[in-house]
Amino acid sequence: MPNTETLKLLSRLFDVSINTLLGSPRQLICQCCGMPMEDANISREPNGAFNEEYCKWCYADGKFVYTSLEELLNFLESHMSNEAWPPEQVRAYFEAQLPKLNHWKQSMT
Repeated sequence: MPNTETLKLLSRLFDVSINTLLGSPRQLICQCCGMPMEDANISREPNGAFNEEYCKWCYADGKFVYTSLEELLNFLESHMSNEAWPPEQVRAYFEAQLPKLNHWKQSMT
């Protein structure tokens, strides 16, 4: 098994995440919004390296897009609701789930 630095170099060389290099041993989940991720929607650091903790919509150019849980909840409520899933249910679901993710756990302590 290559060491961490070698994996990082291979990741950049082949433009795939370390998770992909290792045969995708885990399902990556954005630790801000909870979305399942694959290489196409994993965020990147300003130097181009993959950041396997966040999707590209929550973390872009080395910065978090959402400055508060409330801001993300408002976005999700307005973009995820539909006839089958009304805004109140969307908000209630994400209010229960998002605080369990690392990004929000860390910001709430």
